[in-house]
Amino acid sequence: MELAGLSFLKLSFLLSLLSGGSDLLSPISEPSHLGKFPPSCNRIECPNYEMVHAGNGYEIRRYDTTVWISTEPIQDISLVDATRTAFFQLFNYIQGKNKYHEKIEMTAPVISQVSPSDGPFCESSFTVSFYVPKKNQPDPAPAENLHIQKWTPRYVAVRQFSGFVSDSTVGEEAAALSASLEGTAWANAIEKSKEDGGVGADSAYTVAQYNSPFEFTGRVNEIWLPFQMDD
Repeated sequence: MELAGLSFLKLSFLLSLLSGGSDLLSPISEPSHLGKFPPSCNRIECPNYEMVHAGNGYEIRRYDTTVWISTEPIQDISLVDATRTAFFQLFNYIQGKNKYHEKIEMTAPVISQVSPSDGPFCESSFTVSFYVPKKNQPDPAPAENLHIQKWTPRYVAVRQFSGFVSDSTVGEEAAALSASLEGTAWANAIEKSKEDGGVGADSAYTVAQYNSPFEFTGRVNEIWLPFQMDD
């Protein structure tokens, strides 16, 4: 019974991260809290980073090498629907449906790399990923229809926002991050990284979600713009 309860909590947590939460809860909003350390990272493993710079409405982080287990690109008009589609693949993976038949500890964040379409009613591309715990990173378990992403060290421009992620707000948050970076050396580095086909060239932006479904206040989500630049 105890193991079943733990599995249910894992399922509920991951489903929340991949579903955008309840429609009844989505109106809840809070002031922006840039620089807030996600509370879930005090309880479960998250990737380490160094905060390099705090700007007006954004911060710049430097992440070390990280490993992610990722879905194949999902074509959909909705981020929320696409991440729901990804849910069972990722949940089954951490429950042991992988080639090593090993259970994986829950981590945060779950990220969605977004490549928007050219029009409002056209399908975009979404790749949803689970952060692999450090103890599993030297030899991450492969799995059918999932692939492993090994990220080299990189910089990430970050904007935090609260509440549950929804299709109606995530694009606005991404645009706000881009606007806050305008005219900075960071914006130039992001553009150059994309133009060179480097870090960040494979998506327009990334959505990172940290919280369990039982946290209705103090929720932390992030828009990421990863890039590379000379140290």
